[in-house]
Amino acid sequence: MRPELPNQAQIIDQLNAIVEHELAGVVRYTHYSFMIFGYSRIPVVGWFRSAATETLAHATEAGEMITMLGGHPSLGIGSLLETHRHDMAEILNESMEFEIQGVELYRQLLALAEDSGSITLEEYARRLIAEEAVHISDIDKMLRRPGDVAQAVQSEAP
Repeated sequence: MRPELPNQAQIIDQLNAIVEHELAGVVRYTHYSFMIFGYSRIPVVGWFRSAATETLAHATEAGEMITMLGGHPSLGIGSLLETHRHDMAEILNESMEFEIQGVELYRQLLALAEDSGSITLEEYARRLIAEEAVHISDIDKMLRRPGDVAQAVQSEAP
Protein backbone atom coordinates (compact mmCIF):
# COMPACT_ATOMS: atom_id res chain seq x y z
CA MET A 1 0.00 0.00 0.00
CA ARG A 2 1.24 3.44 -0.95
CA PRO A 3 1.92 5.85 1.95
CA GLU A 4 -0.37 8.87 1.97
CA LEU A 5 1.07 12.23 0.98
CA PRO A 6 0.80 15.07 3.52
CA ASN A 7 -1.48 17.10 1.21
CA GLN A 8 -3.07 14.22 -0.65
CA ALA A 9 -6.66 15.50 -0.42
CA GLN A 10 -5.61 18.85 -1.94
CA ILE A 11 -3.73 17.07 -4.72
CA ILE A 12 -6.75 14.89 -5.52
CA ASP A 13 -8.98 17.98 -5.58
CA GLN A 14 -6.57 19.71 -7.96
CA LEU A 15 -6.38 16.64 -10.19
CA ASN A 16 -10.19 16.54 -10.27
CA ALA A 17 -10.23 20.20 -11.34
CA ILE A 18 -7.84 19.20 -14.14
CA VAL A 19 -10.05 16.26 -15.19
CA GLU A 20 -13.07 18.56 -15.38
CA HIS A 21 -11.16 21.25 -17.27
CA GLU A 22 -9.73 18.79 -19.78
CA LEU A 23 -13.11 17.11 -20.36
CA ALA A 24 -14.60 20.53 -21.10
CA GLY A 25 -11.77 20.95 -23.59
CA VAL A 26 -12.81 17.79 -25.43
CA VAL A 27 -16.30 19.22 -25.91
CA ARG A 28 -14.99 22.70 -26.71
CA TYR A 29 -12.47 21.58 -29.35
CA THR A 30 -14.92 19.15 -30.94
CA HIS A 31 -17.53 21.93 -31.16
CA TYR A 32 -15.00 24.32 -32.65
CA SER A 33 -14.11 21.73 -35.30
CA PHE A 34 -17.73 21.81 -36.48
CA MET A 35 -17.76 25.59 -36.72
CA ILE A 36 -14.70 26.19 -38.92
CA PHE A 37 -15.45 27.49 -42.41
CA GLY A 38 -13.36 28.98 -45.19
CA TYR A 39 -10.16 28.24 -47.05
CA SER A 40 -8.33 26.85 -44.02
CA ARG A 41 -11.13 24.53 -42.92
CA ILE A 42 -9.51 21.16 -43.57
CA PRO A 43 -6.21 21.64 -41.68
CA VAL A 44 -7.81 23.66 -38.87
CA VAL A 45 -10.58 21.09 -38.34
CA GLY A 46 -7.86 18.43 -38.14
CA TRP A 47 -5.95 20.50 -35.60
CA PHE A 48 -9.02 20.96 -33.38
CA ARG A 49 -9.94 17.27 -33.54
CA SER A 50 -6.38 16.33 -32.69
CA ALA A 51 -6.51 18.79 -29.77
CA ALA A 52 -9.75 17.14 -28.58
CA THR A 53 -8.09 13.72 -28.67
CA GLU A 54 -5.03 14.99 -26.79
CA THR A 55 -7.22 16.76 -24.24
CA LEU A 56 -9.09 13.50 -23.59
CA ALA A 57 -5.72 11.81 -23.04
CA HIS A 58 -4.84 14.52 -20.49
CA ALA A 59 -8.14 13.96 -18.66
CA THR A 60 -7.54 10.21 -18.67
CA GLU A 61 -4.03 10.60 -17.29
CA ALA A 62 -5.24 12.92 -14.51
CA GLY A 63 -7.97 10.40 -13.64
CA GLU A 64 -5.38 7.63 -13.43
CA MET A 65 -3.28 9.77 -11.10
CA ILE A 66 -6.34 10.26 -8.89
CA THR A 67 -6.99 6.53 -8.61
CA MET A 68 -3.26 5.91 -8.05
CA LEU A 69 -3.62 8.14 -4.98
CA GLY A 70 -6.73 6.29 -3.82
CA GLY A 71 -9.14 9.01 -4.88
CA HIS A 72 -12.30 9.03 -6.98
CA PRO A 73 -12.26 10.88 -10.32
CA SER A 74 -14.98 13.47 -10.79
CA LEU A 75 -17.86 12.94 -13.19
CA GLY A 76 -18.10 16.70 -13.55
CA ILE A 77 -17.13 18.77 -16.53
CA GLY A 78 -15.65 22.24 -16.50
CA SER A 79 -17.30 25.39 -17.73
CA LEU A 80 -18.71 25.30 -21.26
CA LEU A 81 -19.27 28.84 -22.44
CA GLU A 82 -21.02 29.20 -25.81
CA THR A 83 -20.22 32.66 -27.08
CA HIS A 84 -21.82 32.13 -30.51
CA ARG A 85 -18.75 33.83 -31.96
CA HIS A 86 -17.44 31.52 -34.62
CA ASP A 87 -14.95 33.70 -36.43
CA MET A 88 -11.64 31.83 -36.65
CA ALA A 89 -9.74 34.50 -34.67
CA GLU A 90 -12.39 34.50 -31.93
CA ILE A 91 -12.32 30.71 -31.69
CA LEU A 92 -8.53 30.77 -31.46
CA ASN A 93 -8.61 33.50 -28.80
CA GLU A 94 -11.08 31.42 -26.76
CA SER A 95 -8.77 28.43 -27.22
CA MET A 96 -5.83 30.52 -26.01
CA GLU A 97 -7.74 31.47 -22.85
CA PHE A 98 -8.63 27.82 -22.26
CA GLU A 99 -5.00 26.70 -22.62
CA ILE A 100 -3.74 29.46 -20.31
CA GLN A 101 -6.27 28.31 -17.70
CA GLY A 102 -4.93 24.78 -18.13
CA VAL A 103 -1.35 25.89 -17.52
CA GLU A 104 -2.47 27.60 -14.32
CA LEU A 105 -4.18 24.40 -13.10
CA TYR A 106 -1.01 22.39 -13.77
CA ARG A 107 1.16 25.06 -12.09
CA GLN A 108 -1.05 24.82 -9.00
CA LEU A 109 -0.65 21.05 -9.09
CA LEU A 110 3.12 21.44 -9.40
CA ALA A 111 3.21 23.60 -6.26
CA LEU A 112 1.21 20.97 -4.37
CA ALA A 113 3.43 18.20 -5.73
CA GLU A 114 6.58 20.03 -4.64
CA ASP A 115 5.11 20.44 -1.15
CA SER A 116 4.26 16.74 -1.04
CA GLY A 117 7.70 15.54 -2.09
CA SER A 118 6.23 13.32 -4.83
CA ILE A 119 8.66 13.23 -7.74
CA THR A 120 6.07 11.34 -9.81
CA LEU A 121 3.53 14.14 -9.43
CA GLU A 122 6.16 16.83 -9.97
CA GLU A 123 7.35 15.27 -13.22
CA TYR A 124 3.77 14.75 -14.39
CA ALA A 125 2.88 18.40 -13.70
CA ARG A 126 6.06 19.71 -15.36
CA ARG A 127 5.47 17.60 -18.47
CA LEU A 128 1.89 18.82 -18.82
CA ILE A 129 2.92 22.45 -18.28
CA ALA A 130 5.42 22.03 -21.13
CA GLU A 131 2.80 20.39 -23.40
CA GLU A 132 0.29 23.16 -22.71
CA ALA A 133 2.98 25.79 -23.41
CA VAL A 134 3.46 24.22 -26.85
CA HIS A 135 -0.31 24.44 -27.45
CA ILE A 136 -0.25 28.11 -26.48
CA SER A 137 2.64 28.68 -28.88
CA ASP A 138 0.77 26.90 -31.69
CA ILE A 139 -2.34 29.01 -31.15
CA ASP A 140 -0.25 32.17 -30.97
CA LYS A 141 1.30 31.30 -34.34
CA MET A 142 -2.13 30.65 -35.87
CA LEU A 143 -3.30 34.07 -34.68
CA ARG A 144 -0.37 35.88 -36.31
CA ARG A 145 -0.23 37.22 -39.82
CA PRO A 146 2.86 36.27 -41.84
CA GLY A 147 5.77 38.38 -40.67
CA ASP A 148 4.15 39.48 -37.41
CA VAL A 149 5.88 38.99 -34.09
CA ALA A 150 4.04 37.23 -31.26
CA GLN A 151 0.89 39.22 -30.62
CA ALA A 152 -1.50 37.06 -28.63
CA VAL A 153 0.71 36.06 -25.73
CA GLN A 154 4.33 36.15 -24.70
CA SER A 155 4.69 32.68 -23.19
CA GLU A 156 7.76 30.94 -21.95
CA ALA A 157 9.61 29.00 -24.62
CA PRO A 158 8.45 25.40 -24.92
